[in-house]
Amino acid sequence: MYSSWSFLLKAFLLGNIVLNFISPSNTSDVRFANETDRLALLEFKEMITEDPLGALSSWNYSTHFCQWRGVTCSRRHQRVIALNLESQSLVGIVSPHIGNLSFLRTITLQNNSFHGKIPQEIGRLFRLRSLTLSNNSFQGEITTNLTYCSRLKLLNLIDNKLVGKIPDELSTLSALSDLGLSLNNLTGNIPPSLGNLSSLKQISIATNNLEGSIPEDLGRLTDLEILVVSDNYLTGTIPPTLYNLSNIVIFIVTGNRLHGEIPSDIGLTLPNIKWLFVGENMFTGTIPGSLTNASRLEYVEFALNGLTGPIPNNLGMLPSLSHINFGANKLGTTDENDLNFISSLTNCTRLEMINLGQNLLRGSLPNSLANLSTQIKHLIFQENHIYGSIPSGIGNLINTVYLDMEWNDITGNIPVEIGKLHRLQDLYLNHNRISGQIPSSIGNLTLLNGLDLMGNNLDGPIPLPLGNCQQLLGLSLSHNNLNGSIPNEILYLSSISLYLYLSHNALTGSLPSEVGNLKNLVNLDISKNRLSGSIPDTLGNCLLLENLYMQDNLFEGMIPQSLSALRGLQDLDISHNKLSGKIPGFLGTLPFLTYLNLSFNQLQGEVPENGIFRNESAISVDGNQKLCGGIAELKLPTCIITASRRKSHSLLLKVMTPVVVLVIVLTLLSSIIVRCYLRRPRRNEQSSAPPFPQHLTVSYAELLKATNGFSEDNLIGVGSYGSVYKGILDQNDETLIAVKVLNLDQRGAAKSFVSECEALKNIRHRNLVKILSTCSSIDFQGNEFKALIFEFMPNGSLEKWLHPEANGEQELRKLSFMQRLNIAIDVASALEYLHHHSHATIVHSDLKPGNVLLDEKLTAHLSDFGLANVLSELSSDSAPNGTNSAAIKGSIGYIAPEYGMGGKVSTYGDIYSYGILVLEMFTGRRPTGEMFKDGLSLHDFARMACPQRVMEIMDPLLQVEEDRRSSRIHECLLSVLRIGIACSMESPSDRMRIRDVVTKLHSIKKANDGKLDADDRDRVQAEG
Repeated sequence: MYSSWSFLLKAFLLGNIVLNFISPSNTSDVRFANETDRLALLEFKEMITEDPLGALSSWNYSTHFCQWRGVTCSRRHQRVIALNLESQSLVGIVSPHIGNLSFLRTITLQNNSFHGKIPQEIGRLFRLRSLTLSNNSFQGEITTNLTYCSRLKLLNLIDNKLVGKIPDELSTLSALSDLGLSLNNLTGNIPPSLGNLSSLKQISIATNNLEGSIPEDLGRLTDLEILVVSDNYLTGTIPPTLYNLSNIVIFIVTGNRLHGEIPSDIGLTLPNIKWLFVGENMFTGTIPGSLTNASRLEYVEFALNGLTGPIPNNLGMLPSLSHINFGANKLGTTDENDLNFISSLTNCTRLEMINLGQNLLRGSLPNSLANLSTQIKHLIFQENHIYGSIPSGIGNLINTVYLDMEWNDITGNIPVEIGKLHRLQDLYLNHNRISGQIPSSIGNLTLLNGLDLMGNNLDGPIPLPLGNCQQLLGLSLSHNNLNGSIPNEILYLSSISLYLYLSHNALTGSLPSEVGNLKNLVNLDISKNRLSGSIPDTLGNCLLLENLYMQDNLFEGMIPQSLSALRGLQDLDISHNKLSGKIPGFLGTLPFLTYLNLSFNQLQGEVPENGIFRNESAISVDGNQKLCGGIAELKLPTCIITASRRKSHSLLLKVMTPVVVLVIVLTLLSSIIVRCYLRRPRRNEQSSAPPFPQHLTVSYAELLKATNGFSEDNLIGVGSYGSVYKGILDQNDETLIAVKVLNLDQRGAAKSFVSECEALKNIRHRNLVKILSTCSSIDFQGNEFKALIFEFMPNGSLEKWLHPEANGEQELRKLSFMQRLNIAIDVASALEYLHHHSHATIVHSDLKPGNVLLDEKLTAHLSDFGLANVLSELSSDSAPNGTNSAAIKGSIGYIAPEYGMGGKVSTYGDIYSYGILVLEMFTGRRPTGEMFKDGLSLHDFARMACPQRVMEIMDPLLQVEEDRRSSRIHECLLSVLRIGIACSMESPSDRMRIRDVVTKLHSIKKANDGKLDADDRDRVQAEG
C-alpha cells in the first residue's frame, strides 16, 4: 500500500517537472496565435479605403483586439470567432489575410460597399459556419474553395455582381442550411447536385440569368422551408416532388417561363405555406380550392398566367390572408356570380390588397365589399365585366390608397361616401357608365395624385372643391356631359403636370388666363366643348406642353404670339374654331412640331413654307378661304403683292440703309479706340506668381485684350462671385479661353478665389475643367484684380441645354438619352475622383447643371470650385454629423437637407446634389420649379412615378426623340431614375455610394449603347 502511494507521489512530482518545463513554450504558442489574429485584423483594416462611420476607429494598439468593434473572441483562447461589420458603410476589398483567422465561425459584412473578388483564402476557415456578404459589390465567380468550409451552414451572397455558374462543388457542403445567391448575374442551370445538401432550409437564387428547368432533385430536401427562384429564364414544369415538401413556408417562382397546372391538392401537400408566388409564368387550369387547407397562407399571387374558371368561395377560411393577386388571367364564368367570393373575404381581418384586374369576371359589386377589412389599401378590379353600382359603404375602407375599377360596366352615381377615403392617392373609374354629378366630397381627397373619370355619363359642373387636391398630377374628365365653365380653382393647381383632359363635354365660357399657372403641364385637351373668347396669352407660360388640343370650340381672335415659347410642342390642333388673322411664322420654327391642324377657321394671308409647313401630310389648313401661297402640294392660290406693299418695302429699304452704314462706322471707330487704349503701357501693372507654375503666366493687360475689354459680347456667364468671359489669348493660333473675373466687392469672392485655387492646383481628371493659369494683379484704375483662366468649353453649360428658353437660347438644342447618360457618368466619375482618388478628399459643395460644362464632343467637365472644401484640412472626419458653417453654402434646390440643420460638410452632400442633378437631367424639371412646394420635392415626384409612370415624367425634349423605342427607354429611364432617387435620399447613410453609381451607370450604358440608333446619338452633337 505504501509503495503504491510512493509511486503516485513520484509520478505527480515528475509530472509537475514536465509541465513546468513545457509551460513557457505553450504560453508562447498561444501568444503567437493571438498575434496572428491581431495582424490579420489590421491587414483587413488596411484594405478599407472609406470608413465614414468610424467603425474601425477602435482597431489600434491601445486596445486588445478582442475589444475592437465588430470582433468577438472565444473566452478560453482569446481567438477571433466572429467578425460582424454589418451596415457600416465600409468601402474597400476583403483582405486575403482573413484566411488567417483560423477560429472564425461567423463572417457578417452585409450592407457595405466591398468590391473585388471574394478571397479564395476564406476556404481555409474550416470552422466557418456562416458567411454573409449580401448587398455589396463583390465581383467575379463564386470561389470553389468555399467547399473546404465543411461546417458552413449559411452562405448569403445576395445582391452583388457575381458572374459565372453556380459551382456544382457546393454539393459537398453537407451542413449548408441557407443558400442565398440572388441579384447577381449568374448563368447556366441550377445544379441538380444541390439536392444532396440534405440540411438545406433556404434557397434564394432569384434575379439571375439561370436557364433550364427546376431540378427534380430539390424534392429530396425534406427540411426545405424557403425556395425562391424568381426572375430567371427557367422553363418546363415545377417537379411534383417540390409540392410534397411539407415544410415549405415560402415558395416563389414568379417571372420565369414555367407552365403546367397548379396541383388541385397544393393546400394539402404544402400545409405550412405562407407565401405562394407563381405569377408571370404560363400556368393554366384553375385556382385550387384546397388553398384553404393551408391555414397560415398570407400572400397568394397567381397574376399574369392563363388561369381560368371561378375564384374559390372559401378563401375567407384563411384568417391570415393579406394579399390576393389574381390579375391578368382569364378568370371568370358565365353565371354572372363571379364576385360572390368577396363576401367570404370579410373574415380576413388582415387583408390589405385584392387585385382581380384584367380578367373575365362577371357580376355586380356585392354590398359586402363595404365589410372588408379596414386594412385594405389596394382594390383593383379594372378591365372585367362588372356591372351595377358602387356600394355606398365603400367609405368604410378608410385606409384605401389605390382604387381602380376602370373599363367595366358600372352604373349609378359616384357615392358621396367616397370622400371619406382621406388616404386615397389614385382613383380610376374611367370608361364605365356612371351618371350623375361628380360629388363635391371628392375635394376631401387631398392626397390624390391621379383622378380619371373619363368616358362616363357624368353631368353638371366641375366641382370647385377639386381645388383642394393640391397634390394632383393628372386629371381626366373627358367624354362626359359636364357643363358650366372651367373653374379657376382647377387651374390654380400648379401640381397638375402629367395631363389635364376636359374634352368632349359641354363646357362654356372662356379658357381662363389662370391656365398659365400650369407651368409644368405636358398634355392639355379641351377640345369638343363650347368654349369661346380668345386664346389667352398666358398659355405661353406652360413651357412643357407637348400636346395641345383645342379644336371644335368657338375660340376667336388671333393665334397669340406667346405660343412661340412652347418649344417642346409636338401636336397642336386648333381647328374648327373662329380664329382670324395670319398664320404666325413662329409655328414653322417649333423644332418638334409634327402635327398641326389649323383647318376650318377664318385665317387669311400667306401660308409659311418653313419647318412643319414643308410637310403637306403633317399639316391641315382646309376650310380657310382667304389663305394663299404655301407649298405647291397645298394647292392654294398664289399670293398677290399689292402696290402698297411694294411701296412700303421700298420706303423701309431707304430708311434702313443709312442706319446700317452708321452702325458699321461706329463699330469700327470703337474698335480702333479700344486697340489704341490697350497699347498704352501702365507702370502700376503687377502680376503675382501664379500657384500653377507649370502653366502659362497671364497679365491683366493680356486678359483685357483677349476678352475685347471684358465686353458684353464676350460675356458667357454670371455667377455668385464674378463673371465669365470668352477670349482669344493668342491671336496667332486663336487659343480660346474662359476667364472667370472675381467681383471682389462681393463678400466672399476673395475667399472663393483662394478655395478654387487650393482645390484645383493638385487635381487632374478628364472630367474636371482644366485650369490654365490665374491672375492676381492690379487693373488700370489701381483696383485689385483676380481672375482664373480655364480651357474654353464650346458647348456651354448643361443648364443651357436642359433649360434653353430660360437662358435666352434662340435655338432649341436637345440631348439624346445616351448623351445624357454619358454626361451622368462623366459627372459621377469626376466626383469619384474628388472623393476617393485625389491628393485629399475634396467636396465640391455646389454641384448643379450650371457648373457642368460641355466640350465639343459633349464630354462633361465639372467646374466652379469656389465653394469646394478640402476635407483633410477642414476636418479629418467626413461623416455627415457635427457642425460647420461652410456646410450651408451651395445652390437652393441642390443643397443636402442635413446642411440646413447645421450638418458638417461631407461627400454625402455632393452625392445628394448629384442625385438631384440626375433627376433634373432626365425629367427636365428644376428642383426649384413651381410644382415643388408644400412638401413635394423633385425626389418625391420621381419616386412616386416609379415604376409605372416614368415615361410620363420624362423630359419632353427627350420624349420626342425616343418615343418609338419607348419600351426600351422605359427600362433604361427607370434604372437611371432609381439611381437619382437613391442618391437624393434624405438620410446621408441611405444614399448610394458614388463608386456604385459609376458602376451601375456603366452597366446601363453597356446594356443599351448598342441598341440605340447611332443617328439619334450623333444628331444632337451635330446640331450643337
